Amino acid sequence: MHSKPSLLILSFSAIPSDPRVLKEVTLFKDSYHVVTCGYGHAPEGSAEHYALPEDCRAWTTDRVGLATRQFRRVYEGLPAVQAARKILPVGTFDVILANDLNSLPLALDLKPRLGVHADLHEFAPREKDDDFKWRTFVAPFMRWLCKTYLPLAKSVTTVSAGIAAQYTSDFGVPTGVVTNAAPYLQASPTKVDGSIRMIHSAAGQRYRKLENLIEAMRDAPEWLALDMIVMPNEPDYVAELKELARGIKGVSFREPVPYSELIEVLQTYDVSLVFLPPTNFNLANALPNKFFEAVQARLGVIVGPSPAMMALVSEYKFGTVTADFSSEALSATIRSLTPELVDRWKLAADAAAQALSAEQQVKLWDTSIAAIVASGLDPGAS
Repeated sequence: MHSKPSLLILSFSAIPSDPRVLKEVTLFKDSYHVVTCGYGHAPEGSAEHYALPEDCRAWTTDRVGLATRQFRRVYEGLPAVQAARKILPVGTFDVILANDLNSLPLALDLKPRLGVHADLHEFAPREKDDDFKWRTFVAPFMRWLCKTYLPLAKSVTTVSAGIAAQYTSDFGVPTGVVTNAAPYLQASPTKVDGSIRMIHSAAGQRYRKLENLIEAMRDAPEWLALDMIVMPNEPDYVAELKELARGIKGVSFREPVPYSELIEVLQTYDVSLVFLPPTNFNLANALPNKFFEAVQARLGVIVGPSPAMMALVSEYKFGTVTADFSSEALSATIRSLTPELVDRWKLAADAAAQALSAEQQVKLWDTSIAAIVASGLDPGAS
């Protein structure tokens, strides 16, 4: 027995490199007996860890099951679910924090004594709604998971107001918002020194249209420089991007860095391009890690007209919004930059860093888990 309530943080990810789940571990490690389950080794702050094999996928290849709407069969066939069932005890944990929709049915089946909180990292039913096959075969499975299991969670959070509203509208489940804010960093903004150095970090996926950023730099003035950190999600696409950039001065690719070092690297830049064409629902409603990491690094930001990011840029004045999502609009915006303007943005980011820090955002997780614990201790509580 433990003197603290036991909390299983369940995620089909490598938790030490998953910024959102790491924040959960950090938040709860002192108040709860935190147990983690994910790929690879234990994250710092975990009292116990159940390691999932690196090669057990959390997505389905059961085409027959999807086509014939045998959704429970599809779910039980997920290799990650099968692996987790073999190692996780049933009825042992007080509370489970289930990350992403695909871990929620498993969390409920593990029968925690007090309940499950679901943290949804995106709007799962429209994750890849730019893909016809995905919309036809996978989206119905995701909707079934939502309809069947979300009402059984004691509480639900997600990453932005637009996504939260869609979960509530489609499935009748009250959904709170915990943004992907980065931990507060005690830092000071630096002044622009000569050229304006811009950075963009992203997953190397074709639907993100990263070629727009490269095209925006074609024939750019010498005082503009753009570095790109692109993960090799789709190696052929990343190779195409590098070939496109070969003849464009001012564009360079740099190797990905560990998350723990990312903000230190960002601090060597002036402006972060957080430019996400709305090729699917989740990108249209995105409020990504990189947006908040730029604030903690005390950078200015340039965003497209994405509603969630527009609202914060307008409120805190640490950047600007392009006219649309075209490379031409981005080109016009970056060519209008001046050192004086960017320096003002960096000062505004410094002023906003506390309010937009993870420490402020994660309070809702704290109250949500505490409410589940309290409801178990008090049979009359709702």
